[in-house]
Amino acid sequence: MPSRLLVLSNGHGEDAIAVRIIAALHQRRPDLELAVLPLVGEGEAFAALEAQGILSRIGPRQRLPSGGFSNQSLRGLGRDLAAGLPLLSWRQWRLVRHWGASGQPLLAVGDVLPLLLAAASGAPFGFIGTPKSDFTWRSGPGRALCADAYHRLKGSEWDPWEWALMGLGRCRLVAVRDALTARGLRRHRVHALAPGNPMMDGLDPAAEFLPPSGASRRVLLLMGSRTPEALGNLQRLLGALLRCPQPMEVRAACGSQPREEAIAGILQRLGLERCPVPAGSSAVAAWRHQQRPLRFLLGRGNLAEWARSTELAVATAGTATEQVVGLGCPALSLPGPGPQFKAAFARRQSRLLGGAVRVCAGSAELAEGVEQLLADGALRERLGRLGRRRMGAPGGSARIASAIDRVLLGPPGQDGIT
Repeated sequence: MPSRLLVLSNGHGEDAIAVRIIAALHQRRPDLELAVLPLVGEGEAFAALEAQGILSRIGPRQRLPSGGFSNQSLRGLGRDLAAGLPLLSWRQWRLVRHWGASGQPLLAVGDVLPLLLAAASGAPFGFIGTPKSDFTWRSGPGRALCADAYHRLKGSEWDPWEWALMGLGRCRLVAVRDALTARGLRRHRVHALAPGNPMMDGLDPAAEFLPPSGASRRVLLLMGSRTPEALGNLQRLLGALLRCPQPMEVRAACGSQPREEAIAGILQRLGLERCPVPAGSSAVAAWRHQQRPLRFLLGRGNLAEWARSTELAVATAGTATEQVVGLGCPALSLPGPGPQFKAAFARRQSRLLGGAVRVCAGSAELAEGVEQLLADGALRERLGRLGRRRMGAPGGSARIASAIDRVLLGPPGQDGIT
């Protein structure tokens, strides 16, 4: 049996998914040597597991100007090319080829880039297809006639060249995010599995909703993690919320980025000043507006806790938005200049989640949407149920790890999971 596994991951959300799968796989196979090659950014999400000795990050790493979203605009692609993307990709390709020469397997997490590299390795590989779902063209608001017709003609959001790579004999495992997408791939002779969505693992979605206390309404703010885009997102989202007349507590759930100093500068320009952190809030810092009844709390690593104690979210994030919607918290999004959270990205996300996140055209529309959702508890509950159905139940990481152990790391010819 293989003694090593190389994991390829190409983005912040993909890294978070890979972390959950790796942790579950390590529980099953503590003897397995795990290496990770982050294709986009520096792979900060893997740092904790690396410190525990569970994995090692290998290969060249570089933070690109587009944050991994060069496929969304020619400008972003140009900036990445100027920053050294061709050389970075060449070095990553050489490392993957060197790994493949040993015959040890690889696991690709993401979209076509890690899939292509894994296929080029010459070694057995598995693929966890995280970004694409047939829900984005089969149902949901905001029809895109040309794109929908193209996907309907194919019968899948995945493209023919991607089916071809997934259909290679060396591709022993394909797992996608939902059963609808798996059925579409099976029509093209790709034995795709839908073991569950790792995004919902570790969030305790069964926990009871905790209603806010006091007169202020609670709103969760998700600005994203890539700077400087996240700071611009914060300014636009908070500026829209300042249009709302009622008392409000805005809870901004973040990871390690953006840094508090940068956030404080934005808040100061919007008229907020520091204030004591409310007891029991699990916030790390707090600000209060000087004229409006609005308090802003900053939290680190408490996304699930705050999603259960807020009534709705305003968002310009990818994975975090999907997670809070999966926890039953409806959301409003506000696309910006990007490079990630642009209008096309937001519309696709809304369709993926069946409208549990609604795209707003501007600050005034977002403020109106917040007022509507705060006033209509039945609508919030209906959208929350829809979000939970679209994202699915937890447990996907353990089931995927089981399939990797049996199918990718086990003897050839083993069956996956249904």
